[in-house]
Amino acid sequence: MRPTLEVFRAGKSKHMLSENALAHGSKDIDKLTVSSMTGFARAAGGKGAYSWAWEIKSVNSRGLDLRCRLQGGLDGLEARVRAAAARRFHRGHLAMNLTLNRAGGETCVQINTGVLEQMLAVANDLAGRINAAPPTVEGLLALRGVVETVEPKDSEDERQALEAGVLTCLEETLDLLTADRQAEGQRLDDIISAQVDSIAALTKSAGELAALQPAALKARLQQQVADILDGAAALSEERMLQEAALLATKADVREELDRLMAHVGAARDLLADDGAIGRRLDFLAQEFNREANTLCAKSQDAGLTKIGIELKTIIDQFREQAQNIE
Repeated sequence: MRPTLEVFRAGKSKHMLSENALAHGSKDIDKLTVSSMTGFARAAGGKGAYSWAWEIKSVNSRGLDLRCRLQGGLDGLEARVRAAAARRFHRGHLAMNLTLNRAGGETCVQINTGVLEQMLAVANDLAGRINAAPPTVEGLLALRGVVETVEPKDSEDERQALEAGVLTCLEETLDLLTADRQAEGQRLDDIISAQVDSIAALTKSAGELAALQPAALKARLQQQVADILDGAAALSEERMLQEAALLATKADVREELDRLMAHVGAARDLLADDGAIGRRLDFLAQEFNREANTLCAKSQDAGLTKIGIELKTIIDQFREQAQNIE
């Protein structure tokens, strides 16, 4: 039986992927640089009397968290299953389920002689104490544990072939999950890239505000110094210079704007990078937010305050999306 590969996404109809389509699609997958932590994939196959199906669900997690449920006495494969997943993924909670069915092959019925002898001993002991009819064959066979149903045992070669087929199917399922997570990651890449562009545009607009131009800053500083002198005629020249320097520092947000643009460049570099970038994007979100908060705190202009609030809104959306990325 050739493996059947299937991918499902919540809210979407099921669609089948042939092996050739998956192979051709791998070229597009290689172009993707951002991977989501969410996805769902299924692959089924069979060999001889056995059929199996792998289902893997992936959701967000701070690290790589693997959960395995293997049926059919294949628990011994868990270490290899975990290793296969760890080679591909860095983050995400993966629930990996294997169902195994055996078709055909006659089951064998055998007598558990140990249990039967114990039952006969009890029956003979009771017969010597009470007036009772001797046990019948039908009655003895009806007792729990006397008759056992035994599945046919596989040879060592058959067992190895089964395990090899199951592990091959696992790799196919992991391929599908990788493709699914990367397809979702591409959508997140588009969203986050647009958000980074918005942050850059807002930062540029803030730098172009008339209120932040040198002449406007100088005029505001002169007015504030004049207000201080009017309110405190006895203010020493040294104290006046200190107050003037403090006012100039509070009014100057160029450092915050420069750092915001530096973070924009860092975010774009990360989005163009391969590998797990989710944690680094989350750190950048914190740095973005720090500069936006300082910008709002320093602002003495309504236009700049408005831009700062818009920046905080976009940055919060950026942080939420970054937490979905591997």
